[in-house]
Amino acid sequence: MGKNDFLTPKAIANRIKAKGLQKLRWYCQMCQKQCRDENGFKCHCMSESHQRQMQIFGQNQNRIVDGFSQEFEETFLDLMKRSHRFSRIAATVVYNEYINDRHHVHMNSTQWATLTEFVKHLGKTGKCKVDETPKGWFITYIDRDSETMFKERLKNKRARADVVEEEKQEREIKKQIERAEQFAGPSSIDVEQENILAKELNLEAGVKVGFALGSKKEKEKEKGESSSRMVFDDQESEKVEKVKSSGDSNKNVKSSKSAIEELMFEEERKKEKINRKDYWLCEGIVVKVMSKALAEKGYYKQKGVVKKVIDKYVGEIEMLETKHVLRVDQEELETVIPQIGGLVKIVNGAYRGSNARLLGVNTEKFCAKLQIEKGIYDGRVLKAVEYEDICKLSV
Repeated sequence: MGKNDFLTPKAIANRIKAKGLQKLRWYCQMCQKQCRDENGFKCHCMSESHQRQMQIFGQNQNRIVDGFSQEFEETFLDLMKRSHRFSRIAATVVYNEYINDRHHVHMNSTQWATLTEFVKHLGKTGKCKVDETPKGWFITYIDRDSETMFKERLKNKRARADVVEEEKQEREIKKQIERAEQFAGPSSIDVEQENILAKELNLEAGVKVGFALGSKKEKEKEKGESSSRMVFDDQESEKVEKVKSSGDSNKNVKSSKSAIEELMFEEERKKEKINRKDYWLCEGIVVKVMSKALAEKGYYKQKGVVKKVIDKYVGEIEMLETKHVLRVDQEELETVIPQIGGLVKIVNGAYRGSNARLLGVNTEKFCAKLQIEKGIYDGRVLKAVEYEDICKLSV
């Protein structure tokens, strides 16, 4: 057995020493060789193989540095994508995970001298969202996969199609309401005109009968009485007809109103069926954290603003007091009701996605009165909207 064979104590000791990470200053990226001490690194730099690699580096150094920089960036982002795809994490934590692989591309062979410069580069190129805090640099991976982008485009396309369909239904309902009003309006006017004409005709007939029968003195009283009776009978019949005609016109108005109300109710029911979902989180609303698991850290019953919604049910919440960012499920969040006159977002139900002004609150029935602002329903007043369907907007 030779002096440095595979199973000799010396060879085993060398392998144990080389197993862990060594100092970065004794690593040669061109030769991909790690030395254990300064003397070993010096001997390596004087070797013929290292000299050949350095000659290659001297011929086109910019290209080689750019290649190492690109490889370092791609490997770093792949690690972020696999391990911390949807989380905000410290840059040092990701870097420590990256250098656990002893065959990684070292940062001293790239165009960035420090981790801070590399993090700033990721922020400028839009590959990560970068935040500087008293605890250091924090980064969040921005997912730009073709599959994810395709899903986002599909989602936006469906949302636009829903809005177009809803506007189309709204226009159709408005046309139906206008038709119902036009149908109800002239009928009531015709009834009134007919009543007026009937009155005139009855009065004229009564007067003519009175004058025609009044010819002799002996029969004046009897004929006067009969003519007066006829006139009074006609007046009574006019009153009865007037009551009937007014009743008919009221019935027509009521029927037209009830038809409009039925159309409105049908519209509300359709929109409620379409827009009622089991998720309600959206960006820009103020919510209250109700997770008792976060009570130890002081976040229980504290308010924050939803900055981002992940997979419809999870929100990134920026706390109003501490400015810390948490990732909380919607089951552990609660809507916030502002003061009367404040702006709210309708987060669920028929008018989901609309902004409204809070006009009043019914504490007994746990509902609120709203007036919608902007959009196709601008100015519409909603009398009974549940607390869970509205949430305060951040100013």
